[in-house]
Amino acid sequence: MHSTGKSSSLNHEEKRAITWFLALFYSISITYDFFYYYIYKKFIVHIEPGLPGAFGYWYYIFMLGLIPIAHYLNKRNRTSSIKYIFIMCFVLLSIVNDGVTYWGNSMEYASGNVVEVFLILFSPIFVNKRFFMVVFNGMLFKYLFIGILLSTNEVLFPLILILVLSGIAYVVLKRFMGYVDAIKTSYDTQLEGIVKGVIATIELKDPYTKGHSERVAQYAHMLAIATGKYSKEELNAFYYACLLHDIGKVNIPDHILMKPGKLTKEEYEIIKTHPEVGAEAIIKVNGIGDGIDIIKSHHERWDGKGYPEQLSGKDIPYLARVVSIADAFDAMTSSRSYRSAMPVGEAYDRILSGAGTQFDPHLVEVFKEIFSTWVEFHDKYQRSMDLPANLFDTSVKKGVTI
Repeated sequence: MHSTGKSSSLNHEEKRAITWFLALFYSISITYDFFYYYIYKKFIVHIEPGLPGAFGYWYYIFMLGLIPIAHYLNKRNRTSSIKYIFIMCFVLLSIVNDGVTYWGNSMEYASGNVVEVFLILFSPIFVNKRFFMVVFNGMLFKYLFIGILLSTNEVLFPLILILVLSGIAYVVLKRFMGYVDAIKTSYDTQLEGIVKGVIATIELKDPYTKGHSERVAQYAHMLAIATGKYSKEELNAFYYACLLHDIGKVNIPDHILMKPGKLTKEEYEIIKTHPEVGAEAIIKVNGIGDGIDIIKSHHERWDGKGYPEQLSGKDIPYLARVVSIADAFDAMTSSRSYRSAMPVGEAYDRILSGAGTQFDPHLVEVFKEIFSTWVEFHDKYQRSMDLPANLFDTSVKKGVTI
């Protein structure tokens, strides 16, 4: 799964926001300092123009030096880290600049400008609470540190102003986040409906697999949670991809898909085409296109004897290995036209015996830890023939579903 936690469209919007953020910062900073330290000093108060202290010029050299760094990070698809690096450098350089300028100097402390107001009020544009807190805490730290360093109470006004402006910015941020969450919820609901509609179509072709996709998605979701490797957004996207892991079976002729007896070699070769067909079907679907590896590789084996590409070991995408275990377990514990369901205990033993051959041995160890939750879900599904209401509220800790 090519998941980065964000879709390409969101990543594009992040890049646009970073571009506007940096362009406005440098424009406002340079314009304000040029007017205040040169125009205002020379023509309004008639004093020697220039930045206060020699480090002021080094400050600009360092800050302008961040531009090529930002360009490099953007090229490496690490756009989200740019804003954090930028803010931390700005706060650090501002502290050094004020310290060098005023420490041991008889001048009255005077700092803060419209740029800091811009940083606070503009921070909600990223719709990111963590970034807002970095900006807020960074500004507070600057003035508290300078106040202690210079033993001055002149920092009280900037501190009060920061608190007031941050309160306004936080209200704006919460409204932005509320709108984004509402849109995301609506989108997820529509996407889930579409996905389940496709699953229903698959099940019409093969009634014996009814519920298979949902059960595999839930088993795999539990196992992925237990690995501790993924965010909630990544797990949700993974769940949708799991639901569609067998979508390629719509291309399999009915007489082969529903054949009650053993398949011929030729028929089995046709069955083996469904992962690639499924991957091709969803590659351009926004929201689940990143699940192509899951759909394409969930029948690969750890020993390289799977299909369609005979991948082996860690060459198999990690989440495809997760689905492989879930898919095998549900296949064994579900009834088919040609055999009855296997007891969960026997299916458990077969998964364990497949460690290092069919399955990733590390994931089999994780499977052992959460097996009781799979049994609980299996029994509940058998009784109700439906899924629990809140799939995404499931979390796994020490083999217990909470």
